[in-house]
Amino acid sequence: MALLFDGDVTEKPYPRSGLSDDVRSLSDPHLSNDLLVSNDALADPAKISVVIPVFNEVETIGLVIDRVLDCGFDVEVIVVDDASTDGTGNFLKTYDHPRVRCLFHTVNMGKGAALRRGFAAATHPYVFVQDADLEYDPADYRTMIEPLLDGRADMVYGSRFLGGAHRVMFFWHYAGNRLLTLLSNMVSNLNLTDMETGMKAFVRERLVELKLSADRFTFEPEITAKAARARWRVFEVSVSYSGRTYDEGKKIGWRDAVTALCAIVYYRFFD
Repeated sequence: MALLFDGDVTEKPYPRSGLSDDVRSLSDPHLSNDLLVSNDALADPAKISVVIPVFNEVETIGLVIDRVLDCGFDVEVIVVDDASTDGTGNFLKTYDHPRVRCLFHTVNMGKGAALRRGFAAATHPYVFVQDADLEYDPADYRTMIEPLLDGRADMVYGSRFLGGAHRVMFFWHYAGNRLLTLLSNMVSNLNLTDMETGMKAFVRERLVELKLSADRFTFEPEITAKAARARWRVFEVSVSYSGRTYDEGKKIGWRDAVTALCAIVYYRFFD
């Protein structure tokens, strides 16, 4: 396995499921080969691992976990607490559910490091990234998993800019996201609309082939550059987005945009 992780980590285990790895799906004959993924259409719900990196989200993490568990798939939830200081870690240490596994960093290492830890712990065939702040809706997994289940894609981006319902927010954040995506597309030769999206999904067998190293928000340009270099089959689908204000807890800012710009160049030409 190529995923590497260095750091001081403690772990809260959960019971393993004895379910098989078979994934079945059912197509609606009335919809020209469209694959429908719903509770009724899945004779045996797809098995997915959902990795949730979290830092100081005590107000939302419980609700996010509940929504992920209710997503309609056979899901294992892997929450990685990145040394939160607001009580998130204490909440997770007392959270008890057979399909939820909680891992803990003793020092803050960043989103990318938390994701690497979660990816290494994932066991199901499809791996999803879920933010802990309610900006992305687990109900969109149904749309995102279609290209993975039918074998068309190795990775799926959930785009905020393809017409899905979204909260109207900051213009300069929107412009910055589009600029970073444009620059990433130029060096990777992809045509994404939302490279920086926090909702991504992968075929686990392909994900573990990559050697990831970004510790913080630079995970997004890193995974994009390395997926393009590995010639992964990449899809985008529209997802809903309920952005937060800074007063509501939003963390990413203009410094992260500058760092992402540098990361686009670094991971394309030097890593």
